[in-house]
Amino acid sequence: MNRREAIERVALLMGGAIIGGEFFLSGCQSAGAKNVSGLFEPDQQHFLGEVAETILPKTSTPGAKEAGVAQFMAVMVRDCYQPSDQDIFLDGIKKLDEASLKLSGKKFLEADQAKRTELLINLDKEQEAYTKNKKKEDPNHYFRMMKQLTLLGYFTSELGATKALRYLPVPGKYDGNYPYKKGDKAWAL
Repeated sequence: MNRREAIERVALLMGGAIIGGEFFLSGCQSAGAKNVSGLFEPDQQHFLGEVAETILPKTSTPGAKEAGVAQFMAVMVRDCYQPSDQDIFLDGIKKLDEASLKLSGKKFLEADQAKRTELLINLDKEQEAYTKNKKKEDPNHYFRMMKQLTLLGYFTSELGATKALRYLPVPGKYDGNYPYKKGDKAWAL
C-alpha cells in the first residue's frame, strides 16, 4: 500500500475528506531541507504538540507528542495547504488560546488537562456545527484541520501504526471471517 492509499483510507475512517486532500493526492510542495520555522515559530510547534496530546494522550499506548505529530502537522500545513488554509490554521492557534482564556481564564498551555479537554470538546462541537452548515465557498474551521492532522499524523506514524493499532508486517491472505473480540484494536493500514 502506498501513502496515497493510506491517506484515502484514513480520510474514510475520519468520515470525510481531509482538508487539503487534493494536495495530498497530487503531491505536496516540499520545501526540501528548509525547516518549518518559515511558517511556524518553535513555540507554535510546542503548542500544536500540546493540542495533539490533548486529543490523543499517552495511555497504555504512546501519545501524539511521542509520535511526533506536531512536526507532522507543521510540515503538512507548510507543504500541502493552500495559503488561505495556512492563514486559517495559524489564526486558529490564536483563536484557540483566546477560547481558552474565555473558558478558564488561562491560555491553553497554562490550563490544566481537564480544562484543555473541555475546551477541545467544545471546539469539536463548534466545528461540527460549522462544517454541517457551511457553504462550499466558506473557509474551513481551524480546529477541524488540527484534529484531522492529529489523527492522520498519529495513525500513519510508526508508533501509532504499530502500538495503537494492530500491525502485521507481513500480512497473509484476506480473511473476512476473522474473529473479533470486543475491545480489539483496529488494524494498521
